[in-house]
Amino acid sequence: MTKTLTIAAVLALSPLSAWADANCFVPMADWQPREAVARLAEENGWQVRRIKIDDGCYQIRATDSQGRRIEVTVQPDTLAVLEFEIDD
Repeated sequence: MTKTLTIAAVLALSPLSAWADANCFVPMADWQPREAVARLAEENGWQVRRIKIDDGCYQIRATDSQGRRIEVTVQPDTLAVLEFEIDD
């Protein structure tokens, strides 16, 4: 039992678990439409360059209100922002 808990703790803290969190595992039937993703971007003041699917998540490539290029990863069912990156 202790060995199992130790292995589980190591896996939970490993970089591999962080990588797994970047993937979205949502059935396609539960996804919001692409238009909803575009609306989310518009509401945040982002000028969309591209919306694509990456690792089961929506990925928005856009320009923010300050003119910076951004990449935003969005949960496809809730449209929650999972990751927000500013490209240098």
